Amino acid sequence: MKKLLVLVLALAMCFSLAIAEEAAVMTHEDYLALPLVDEAGEAVQSPVTVETYVQATQSWWDNKITVYAQSEDGAYFIYELACTEEDAAKLVPGTKIRVSGYKAEWSGEVEIVDGTFEILEADPFIAEAKDVTALLGTDELVNSQNEFVSFKGMTVEAYDESGAAFAYKNEAEKTDDLYFKASKDGKTYDFCVEFYLCGQDTDVYKAVEGLKVGDVIDMEGFLYWYNGANPHITKVSAAQ
Repeated sequence: MKKLLVLVLALAMCFSLAIAEEAAVMTHEDYLALPLVDEAGEAVQSPVTVETYVQATQSWWDNKITVYAQSEDGAYFIYELACTEEDAAKLVPGTKIRVSGYKAEWSGEVEIVDGTFEILEADPFIAEAKDVTALLGTDELVNSQNEFVSFKGMTVEAYDESGAAFAYKNEAEKTDDLYFKASKDGKTYDFCVEFYLCGQDTDVYKAVEGLKVGDVIDMEGFLYWYNGANPHITKVSAAQ
């Protein structure tokens, strides 16, 4: 009888743990509500579990991969997710994943760090670019942080006093990020082609290398944040 009771209690505990694990999956609203600082103003990292869809990844290295992810209710930047090279090949755009890690902030970018993941069976989801051109320079723009967004009718400006339309982070070897500026309604904003997302052989990298001051362009990319908006651009084309 005692053995039977122990077995029943063990099964009940396993069932309860399974329910708790399922309940731990957060909505994007739940995720945003978690604090980044405590009452003393010290940075905190809160444990999170979310289900979302891969939209793009940076290059895999050292058993880690950085993922741009989005679902119908919001987006996530998942920094250096633990991942084998074999599993990295499975993280194609549209793939649904469950990620457990910690919500953290770095220079204004809210991200998930120290994460692990599993791939879930589901129909693919690819986010459409949300036009946030009108939100540039406003406090509202941050509400779209990490989402796949677009900017329309932007005018390329000189990046620095040299008058060049863009700058290499690594000018000598040209194997790092590209930086450029574009304006709208008289205000100028910073943009970036993240090398580990879109390297030198990609269309967008080559397109930025071909920009001229005064060009009017449309752009798409992920609304990354670094001491302010610093979008990681994945597509540049002549304005339509």
